Formats: sequence, C-alpha cells, structure tokens
Amino acid sequence: MCGIVGVISKTPVNQLIYDALLLLQHRGQDAAGIVTAMDTKVFMQKARGFVRDVFRTRNMRALPGNMGLGQVRYPTAGNAYNEEEAQPFYVNAPFGLVLVHNGNLTNAHALKKELFAIDRRHINTESDSEVLLNVVAHELEMAARDLPLTPEQIFKAVRSVHRRIKGSYAVVCLIAGYGLLAFRDPFGIRPLCYGEAELPDGSKQVMLASESVALEGTLHKFVRDVAPGEALFIDLEGRVHAEQCADHPTLQPCVFEFVYLARPDSVIDGMSVYQARLNMGETLAQRVISTMPPSEIDVVIPIPESSRPAAMQLAQKIGKPYREGFVKNRYVGRTFIMPGQAVRKKSVRQKLNAIAQEFKGRNVLLVDDSIVRGTTSKEIVQMAREAGARKVYMASAAPPVRFPNVYGIDMPTKSELIAHDRSIEDIREFIGADALIYQDVAAMKRAVGALNKHIDGFEASCFDGVYITGDVSAADFDAMATQRAAQGDDEDSQRSRLALQSADEQ
Repeated sequence: MCGIVGVISKTPVNQLIYDALLLLQHRGQDAAGIVTAMDTKVFMQKARGFVRDVFRTRNMRALPGNMGLGQVRYPTAGNAYNEEEAQPFYVNAPFGLVLVHNGNLTNAHALKKELFAIDRRHINTESDSEVLLNVVAHELEMAARDLPLTPEQIFKAVRSVHRRIKGSYAVVCLIAGYGLLAFRDPFGIRPLCYGEAELPDGSKQVMLASESVALEGTLHKFVRDVAPGEALFIDLEGRVHAEQCADHPTLQPCVFEFVYLARPDSVIDGMSVYQARLNMGETLAQRVISTMPPSEIDVVIPIPESSRPAAMQLAQKIGKPYREGFVKNRYVGRTFIMPGQAVRKKSVRQKLNAIAQEFKGRNVLLVDDSIVRGTTSKEIVQMAREAGARKVYMASAAPPVRFPNVYGIDMPTKSELIAHDRSIEDIREFIGADALIYQDVAAMKRAVGALNKHIDGFEASCFDGVYITGDVSAADFDAMATQRAAQGDDEDSQRSRLALQSADEQ
C-alpha cells in the first residue's frame, strides 16, 4: 500500500503535489518523494520519513516545473530501510522516465532476470517498482522505435506491459517532454482516479491520485476512476487520451481498502469507504446478535480510528450506547505500518489510553476493523480490564485474516497471522477476551459490493485464500518470508550504523 499522485498544469506543481501527499499520508509513512519536470529536465527529492520531514523550503524551491509526480511509501517489496528504494524511480532512456507505483508485482524476481538477460537492463535495488519502470521503458522503446511518440504508441507499449507483469499495480509515469502516463492492473486491485481543475487563465489542470480525497482536498473535481487495465495519457496541454489496454479486464478491487487502508472520506470505484464501513457494521451486528444476547452488552466502544463507522452502526442496530473509550495519540504512526513486531507491541500503550469511566463495572464490546497479528488486540483487551471492565468482548468488522497477502499489504507470512491454522476459540484465548465475534467473508463482500452493482468481485485473498492473478505459489510465500527475515536483520544493522555515525559526529 502506497499513495501516488501525478499532476500536469500550466503553473508550478511542487506545492500542489506536496499538499496531495499530505492527504495520502495514511497510505505510507516510511518514505516520500516528489519529481517535477521543466521542459525535458527532471528534479527529484526523496527520503525516508513523513512528507513534512522530507520536504523543507529549500527542497521545494529545487523542484520547479509544471508537471510532476509524488509518492508516499509503505514498504511491501524490497528493503524497507534502504533510502535508495524510496520512490519515484528514474531511468534516462527512452526519453527520460520517472515512475511511481502502488501495488506489488508477483513475478518481479523472474522479470528481473529477464530484463538483465534479454532486455539488457540493469536493476540496482530489490524494489519491484524499479523492475516495473524498466519493463515500461523497454516496451516504450520497442513501440516507439523510429516513430514519433504518440498516444497510440504509448498504449501499444502498455498492452505489452500488461502481458509481461503480474500482480497489483496502479502506476503514474512521467515521460520527459511529453506528459504523464497512468495505468491500472487488469483486475483493478489497487485504486487510481483522476480529476480536473480550471486555472484562472482558462487552462485545465489534471491530477491523478490513489484516492479521491487527494483530488477534493486540492480543489480538483473528481472525473472518474481509471478502469482496470485502462491507460491514460495526459499530454502537456492537459488533454486526456484513454484506451483499454488489457485483454480481459475485470473490476475486483482490494476489499482491505474498504476495511482499513483508505480514508473514510474517499470514494473508490464508485463505492464510499465510509458507507462500506457502515454496512460492515450492520452485518457485524447480525453476527453479534446471533452469537450472544445484546442484553449482555452495556456499551460499544471502537478501537480508533478505522472501526468507528462500523462500531456506530453496530451499536445502533443492537440498541446499545456508542462511546469513545480510548483516546488516540495522533503523533504516533499507525501500528499496522510500523516495521518490526517489537516496535509495534511497544507502541500500543503510547498510542492509546483508556477513559476509565467508560469501562468501570461494564460489559464492554470493543470493535476493531480487523485483527491481523493479534498482539495489539491482546494489549487493548488488557487495557480495558485494567480500566475496570467487568467483561470484555471483541468484534472484528473484517473476517479472520488467515492467508498471506501478495498484492501490497504488509502481512506476507503465515506465521504472523493470528488466525492462520487457529480456531476462533484459540484466538479468543490468545487475546484474552470473554467473547470474540468475526465478520463473515460473504457478508463482508455483500456489504461492500452492494454499493456498486458493476463490481465483478473483490480481491480478498487474505480472508478467503483466493489469489485472483492465478500465479501465486507456495514458493512465492517462502521467498517473501525469507525477504522479510532479511529486512528484519537490516533494520538492526541500519539502526546500529546510524547510532554509530551520530556518535562519531559528536
């Protein structure tokens, strides 16, 4: 999960991209980057950290131009601690290309070998986004060789890209001197939309972004989502050229966007994230009623923040009061995104604090958006007990997360998932709750899918084990587990190296 944005305008775009990235910060807090272009020259600034930390006034002044890209990174493939793997990525031929990518390629390893052996292209990082950029570069070179670069040649290249790569990808690519290319995988797993704004001189400004909230927050009018398999090319005059470039596209967006990842005020593929969470709360209420008498519940309390709409709807349906029982420290990052389980566990008490009067002497139903690893849930149940709760029940607006995800969510290994090969009773016992109620997979899909009748299905592999790209094997999971273990080692070494460097400087 990352957040990407691209803009073409007649005025400088550096501040606009910065503002859009702030609106997408929830999608990635590991690193941030911006590239702008003036004529055929590109300017880049990227580093680890939050948007506000990566870009200072001096950095913004060094990003001139009326066209550009931005990305906030959440590490899925590659090395989470290597600043060189922050996006955007640049390659100088053909034309000069810069790319930002949200998603995860499932055949990146094979492509990397193919690029080196056949296409004669060198990949210098472990990032699948650099692999993707070089595939795009190669196919553009093949499509436009000895020909003027036109939208037709660009779409021909994208068709070839679709045939070569597998997995999830929403992409915006800057072509120096020509414009922006954007495309989405044939299943529409990761989101991408575009909007327009009219400038004072009457010219049109076009923005592409992962979520509609980035458009609305920068005063762009939402036009539409990029369709699965579709490619858009926005030329330097702001004209949008569009063509379907996949052979058999189907709309099957990632359901976890609606469970947790996206901001509630976004609309993805015609579906309000907020309404989807309300709907999930309604179906979860039915599960609660079928599991235990509502009379045993005194109060419904959400675990901030994504679970609030579901908890509100659940409370209304079972006729119990909704209360805010936890105060969140907004200056601690989302624990789900934090690298390293030890860091995650340590952060829970720093992130949340219980309001004792909402718990004391009550039977409390806690509602969370999902339970992934279980360690956070265990800590929160214990916090509720320490605050005086008589009984603590836990409800999850999402079904049990039983399977690894390979499409861009940071939970790739089975050993990390509390629900993998464990019964509901085993999980309840682990987290220490008096009762544990999960959403049903089919009910979740119905609740979200009811908002758009044109949905073909959902990518819900972490819940149902179905990998819609059809190319995922046990060997892939083993490779991901190995890579993840290596990242853990690298985290320690990076921190040691930074600490030693600081000591030397002093």
